[in-house]
Amino acid sequence: MADDDLDRALHRLRRTPVPAASDDAKARAIAAAMQAFDAEGAEKNPAARTQGPAARRRLISGAGQSAWRRIMQNRIAIGGIAAGVIAFPLVAALVVERGAFVPARPPVMDATPPQQQAGPSVPAETRGRGVDPAKTEATGALSEEAADLAMPQDGYADMPIVPNHDGEADIAMAPEPAPGVAESLARPPPPSPLGAVAPARLERKLAAPMSTTAVLDAASQQALARDRFEPADPNGIKVTAEAPVSTFSIDADTASYAWVRRSLAQGAMPAPDAVRVEELINYFPYAYPLPLTREEPFRPMVAVYPTPWNADTRIVHIGIKGYDVVPAERPVANLVFLVDVSGSMDAPDKLPLVKASLKMLAGRLSERDRIAIVTYAGEAGVVLEPTPGSDLATITAAIDKLGAGGSTAGAAGIETAYALARANFVNDGVNRVVLATDGDFNVGTSDDAGLTRLIEEERKSGVFLSVLGFGEGNYNDALMQRLAQNGNGTAAYIDQLDEAQKVLVDEATSTLFPVAKDMKIQVEFNPATVSEYRLIGYETRMLARTDFNDDTVDAGEVGSGATVTALYEIVPVGSPARLSDDLRYAARPVPAAPSDGEYGFLKIRYKLPNEDTSRLIEQPIDRSLETDALASLSDDVRFAAAVAAFGQKLKGTRYTEAMPWDAVIALAEGARDADPWGYRNGFVRLARLAKSLSGH
Repeated sequence: MADDDLDRALHRLRRTPVPAASDDAKARAIAAAMQAFDAEGAEKNPAARTQGPAARRRLISGAGQSAWRRIMQNRIAIGGIAAGVIAFPLVAALVVERGAFVPARPPVMDATPPQQQAGPSVPAETRGRGVDPAKTEATGALSEEAADLAMPQDGYADMPIVPNHDGEADIAMAPEPAPGVAESLARPPPPSPLGAVAPARLERKLAAPMSTTAVLDAASQQALARDRFEPADPNGIKVTAEAPVSTFSIDADTASYAWVRRSLAQGAMPAPDAVRVEELINYFPYAYPLPLTREEPFRPMVAVYPTPWNADTRIVHIGIKGYDVVPAERPVANLVFLVDVSGSMDAPDKLPLVKASLKMLAGRLSERDRIAIVTYAGEAGVVLEPTPGSDLATITAAIDKLGAGGSTAGAAGIETAYALARANFVNDGVNRVVLATDGDFNVGTSDDAGLTRLIEEERKSGVFLSVLGFGEGNYNDALMQRLAQNGNGTAAYIDQLDEAQKVLVDEATSTLFPVAKDMKIQVEFNPATVSEYRLIGYETRMLARTDFNDDTVDAGEVGSGATVTALYEIVPVGSPARLSDDLRYAARPVPAAPSDGEYGFLKIRYKLPNEDTSRLIEQPIDRSLETDALASLSDDVRFAAAVAAFGQKLKGTRYTEAMPWDAVIALAEGARDADPWGYRNGFVRLARLAKSLSGH
């Protein structure tokens, strides 16, 4: 801009009435002062180098950088008040010299320690949510996204963008102030959840305003948080005449439900890949028939009933409940807690919640049990040697000493934990590593395939693996699912202390004490009675038909007293819901007469925990099991159907489009009587919240 143009622009601004002092004006003044300070520092010290986000680089000398590093390593936050005190003289000098200042975007002040800056800096206060103004003022830290949101908009939308001296884009002063500039500067800014965020920009960026915390929409939350989930499309429809056999590994995990609950509670619909319908269904206990002996730890329960979301199809409901070990028969436990204490765990919903959860679990163990604690960050170490479960004082003291810091050497920690578990192996007992982490492995064997191979090798020793996920922001659900599946274990996500109570206290026996491993289900559907079918959920657990009889193929684990449910939606022969035509040249199957009354045939294959040869349970899915009225079914069956509909709607499948949210809620409400722990009431509240967030 020419000097004459600049002088004219400044002259016009000098005639503009000075606005009343406001937080917005102060923020702009500080921003301008910091830019002027940087520019002057660069001129006086050519050796200074740029540092910080590329979108708004800061000039810092070598000495300044060292001092800043020391400050950040000691986690000293520079608050907004301190910054204002330091910058005020500079602001005054600038105003006196220029007579005005140009509003600019507040600088990004990254409070993340250097070793953790693997990607765009996102403070814990804003990850997956919005910006809490109270926290931002206290720390002086803004994420790049928050800084972009906080950029003043009113009156500057039409200003031209020109390159500045360092190649970046700045706002150039127009020959005449943009419409509304004087009025905007003269009046206090409107209230906003983000302080200085312009309302128009806020509406584009945020899903809905909250009282103190802005909530991002699901897509923005996912991009900002960098949480990772295994991509899996919903199972498609199979034509029975062409593919009559369905095979999958059983899954008793519940991690997806807790994650979905957290997402909805934050005001965002969960990412579709985060929704595993079978884990939502299996989160709840069901009163299926109990097996009589440990040698045959399952008694299948099968029901066939009208599909709630499609009157022309049927649901085949398969439910099993594991043998419930009585306390007197419970095997001795050899447990190794493997705790992630890396820098990424330094958040209230991570390491502090881990410590509280482990204390709860330790309180459930007896004098016969042994507990050890291994931590990993820059390197792995043994914090607690194997200690009797009755020595709570020693165990609690070791847990209290845990603190977060450093990078994440996950593979080294896993190797150390397994070595300790093997060294104290208990024959005819439970030998298990309990991994508590956010899944952020970035040192050593950090790729998913390498860690999976490591776990596959370690499981040969007879040591099982349970994975407890914590936190958000870099939560690696995909990796933790793979580790649990390949380690003969289960995965849970702990989003709050109540969930720790459920997983590690109320359901401790099913979490820690297996009654079967490598459990697989295979259903052969009868083409004379079923034209098409699809399995609801279990997308990441599908197996080849030949895997069912192959005892070398790994499958799922079921704990003591745990319930597992699988649902198929089938299209009976003659139903208008059929989507496929008969093949012109295909041979017409002629089933044997005894099978005319069967929808299919169920097989369950499993191994006892200390055996390597599988056992088999078989049962026909007979038409005599069919019920024509949904209302006549048990609460358990109807509630599972409601959860299945809920999960499919969250995942965005086309199959449940005809079932509105109100129908899902009504079905669940009518089946929540047997709810001693309040889990079903909690689900109804979630379904109502999902309806509100979906806009339907």
